[in-house]
Amino acid sequence: MAELTGQVAVVTGAARGIGAAIARRLAAMGATVAITARDEARLNEVAREIESSGGKAETAAFDLLDPAAITRFAESIQKRYGRCDILVNNAGVGFIGSPLHQMPPKDWDTVLNTNLRGPYLMIRAFAPIMIEGSKQGRAGHIVNISSLAGHNPLKNGAAYAASKWGLNGLTYSVAEELREYGIRVSAVAPGSVNTGFNVARGSSDKRLQPDDIASVVAMLVTQAPQSFVSEVLMRPTMKP
Repeated sequence: MAELTGQVAVVTGAARGIGAAIARRLAAMGATVAITARDEARLNEVAREIESSGGKAETAAFDLLDPAAITRFAESIQKRYGRCDILVNNAGVGFIGSPLHQMPPKDWDTVLNTNLRGPYLMIRAFAPIMIEGSKQGRAGHIVNISSLAGHNPLKNGAAYAASKWGLNGLTYSVAEELREYGIRVSAVAPGSVNTGFNVARGSSDKRLQPDDIASVVAMLVTQAPQSFVSEVLMRPTMKP
């Protein structure tokens, strides 16, 4: 399938897990993927996997909390391709396991900055490129990878839940801001996913898999352009 041939997709946190699965899926659909993460070695490995399967990928290793690095990255994408059709804000962290009153401020800052400030900085950098593309008849799509923790209380995970509730609010608000340009903004909110991100209860075969999230992202970005899905909530078929 090549529904995305000619399009450029940016995926953050793509060195492993959900981000890597999304990058592989979008590349298999014909998009050129620009993948980012801090782990340069692992990022390059994912790019090689994509290219060995016939896809196109380029990498950029930087800290998502560095505004200057994000600006340079966006400028490089604009200069090289002249477009960005898809932005997937996937990078995220979570310190889960202790009550909020025992959480060091630096851990709170790390979670909120990565999970909420990071997507803000990426949207701030790439939305203007998408808006310019809309003037040429292209429709952009921003997908924020949220969590069911953005809808439900999460004992001993208040910072993570707060960041995802915030990300959901950001998603819905930016969607309203960009609708006039034909740019769609969606959130994908999975439950427990079988990655190294956290340790879930129950067996791994009863959790969502990274490819499950990649399939939903693929569905969202290939939807008919006259409508969009605001948010997708995902749970495994079998309860862990």
